[in-house]
Amino acid sequence: MSTLDLRLTTDGVRVPIRVAPRASRDAIVGVHDGALKVALTAPPVEGAANDALVRLLAKALGVPKGAVRLVQGERSRDKVVEIAGVDAVRVHALITGG
Repeated sequence: MSTLDLRLTTDGVRVPIRVAPRASRDAIVGVHDGALKVALTAPPVEGAANDALVRLLAKALGVPKGAVRLVQGERSRDKVVEIAGVDAVRVHALITGG
């Protein structure tokens, strides 16, 4: 099993994300090559997948959408998001279901 490559920031964490757009459901799938793999029903056009990613992560972590910020990979499947107000333990809980 691959390990999630998190980076701590002054007010939260940076998380590498691998997005699978146009999936059958929105879900956090697991970890792949150090990145959190996320399936999204939204297509990768006009920022729809990015918006869906922010909504999904905010809901899963119990933070406002404004706390989740895309910092890299706006037009790529490989992205980096910064999430304020959470720690590595909460992000790892997404994977383990805890």
